[in-house]
Amino acid sequence: MSKIRVAIMVRVETTEKCIGKGCLRSFFAKSEAFARYAADEIELVGFLHNGGDLEHKIATLKSLGVDVVHLSTCMRGREPRYAEIAARLSKDFTVIGYTHGQAQGKLSPTIDLNKGELG
Repeated sequence: MSKIRVAIMVRVETTEKCIGKGCLRSFFAKSEAFARYAADEIELVGFLHNGGDLEHKIATLKSLGVDVVHLSTCMRGREPRYAEIAARLSKDFTVIGYTHGQAQGKLSPTIDLNKGELG
């Protein structure tokens, strides 16, 4: 069994208040969005926000061997570019569109894309 390398991307505006407790709790407990890895060994390789140079961040994640990027629940609920960011990330990674809480969003459907699925 190989280790799955995971990164979590949060909304930059949320980082002004949030300490990442919900995302990290669900990651380490392998619960909610991370329950899919119950039988796998997972490693948290990056915890980043969507601000700044996205292409540079993608290159860094690729160099670290990231397999899956989870977009935080705050991205799904409040980020206007949620679908656009997920589509770009899916060129290089599997993208799961939430981290904790309800599997389906109240305002936006949860994105779940395999690497390369959108082209």
